[in-house]
Order: sequence, then C-alpha cells, then structure tokens
Amino acid sequence: SAEIRRRLIEAGVVPDDFSLRAAMWWSGRSRSLQAGEYHFDQPLSPLAVVDKIASGDVYTQRLTFPEGLTIAEMAKVFEARGFGPARAFIKAAGDASLVRDLDPKAPDLEGYLFPETYSLPRRADAERVVAMMVERFRASYDETLRARAEAQQMTTRQVVALASLIEKETARADERPLVAAVYRNRLKQGMGMQADPTVVYALTKAGKYNGNIRREDLSFNSPYNTYRYPGLPPGPIAAPGRASLEAALAPADVPYLYFVSRNDGSHVFSATLKEHNANVYQYQVLYFRAQRAARAGGTNGRVSPPSNEQSQTPKKR
Repeated sequence: SAEIRRRLIEAGVVPDDFSLRAAMWWSGRSRSLQAGEYHFDQPLSPLAVVDKIASGDVYTQRLTFPEGLTIAEMAKVFEARGFGPARAFIKAAGDASLVRDLDPKAPDLEGYLFPETYSLPRRADAERVVAMMVERFRASYDETLRARAEAQQMTTRQVVALASLIEKETARADERPLVAAVYRNRLKQGMGMQADPTVVYALTKAGKYNGNIRREDLSFNSPYNTYRYPGLPPGPIAAPGRASLEAALAPADVPYLYFVSRNDGSHVFSATLKEHNANVYQYQVLYFRAQRAARAGGTNGRVSPPSNEQSQTPKKR
C-alpha cells in the first residue's frame, strides 16, 4: 500500500500522505486496496479515493467485436484498439483446448470467440481477452440451445458452422430463420450448400481473395468451398451471434431452397429453381445490366452497390 500511496500523491490525486493515511484508517480498508489502473477525472476526497481503489473500480476500455468476424479480422481490431499485436491475438485464438469439451475436433477457436463489446483493463493481454470471449460464448450457447442441438442430433461444431453461414448471409433478424431453413432443407435433400461466404473464407485462408468472387473461384479446391464439397463446411467460417445460433436450431417452417440478394441488404426466397432463376434475372441480371448502362451513358442516376458477395455472381443458391 506504500507504493499505491506514493503514486496517488505523485499524480496529485490526494494532497499528501497524511490525508491519505487518515482516510485509510477511517475507512478501515487499508488492507483492501487493489492494484490496477484507475481513472480520476474529477476531484475526490481522500476517503472517496480509498473507496474507489478498495472496491477495485479499475479503469477499463471498451473493445467491440461485431458479429461475423473471423479470428484474423478480430486480431486486426485488437491491434487497432491498442491492446497488442494482431499476432498475439491469433496465437491465443489457436488454443483449442478452451473448447475441447464442446468441440473435440476444433483446431482453433474460429466461431467460438463471441462477438460482443467487452470492458477491459487497458493492459489486458490477448490470452485474457480470448478467454473472456470463449466464456461469453459458453454463456450464450446455453443449456437450452445445447439441449435443442442434442435433440436434433447436431454437434456443437455443426451448429456453430451453420450459424456462421447464417451470420454471413444476412444481418436482418427476420431473415435469419429463413436462411437457416434454406440450408437445413438443402441438407435434408442432399443438395450442396453453395454458400458464397464459404468461398470467400477458403480464398482468404489461402491468401487468394481480392474482394470479388469470380466464376472460376467456385471450383477452388478447399474443404470449406461448399460449391465443391457437399454438406456444411468442416467448421465455422466466422463468429456468429446469439440470434444466428438460435436460428440454426429453430429454422422457419418453409420449403425454401434458394435465395438471392435484392442488393439492398434483403433477400428474396424461393422453393423451386424456376422461381429462383426468375428472381436472379430480376434482381441480379437486370440490376447489373442497369448499372453498366448507367456507367456507360454517364448518367447522373445513382445505383446502389451490391450488398454482399452473392450479388456479385448471379447463380442458383
């Protein structure tokens, strides 16, 4: 506590050692002072200062990881916010032992670092942050969801992989159960998932993604490419939020097998290939044809850019 007193006096938080010692004696909390980083942005009495330090009210910073990020993308956020190098985060996220009981096959923590806003000490290291994120995942993927997964004979890895597809395909709450239904229906019928985000993930892991999917990329040889390999990808391709985890286990009761982007963040769903092809023509072919015509004609008309990857390559899904 002598070191704590010295630093408080040097920082000008309290006027002198006598006042601080008197406050510690009066409060009876002299043995309860907790080391850490504290923020004093207004004058406090010596007694209030002792109270703050004894209660462990340390200074924290907020670190936000949005839904749908990969480990590599989270590492960049971690570094950009000044918590440490991205490589330290990636290394910590390689410790699959943190979820061994949930997913014995996990090679790393992809999908299990829960997207959330965390209040952290400024000097929180990557291991501490990663451990907190895994604990938050465990709290979100609770007994209710685990029981539902067991009843549906799905492993945690399958649930999180499916939820990660849902997370990458739509940000709309009303669409998550519909996207889940498309993929669950395709699984039942033995159809390929044909999910563009899996192609992006596969290309990114190989260092070959440049922001666009070309037609030849759909045949890129990776177990994560669901155009080339049937069923779910071998693991999660991003970090899903609670809503996507719920949707994976509670898909809408609809017959849909296809969906296509309307280029405004929403999608149109269909049950037959004929309907889907008509939707592709309306929302993709005509849309991009109008875009090209507007550019070629130099008009002042504004056309919204495509909202996500699947709008880049018109095709069935």
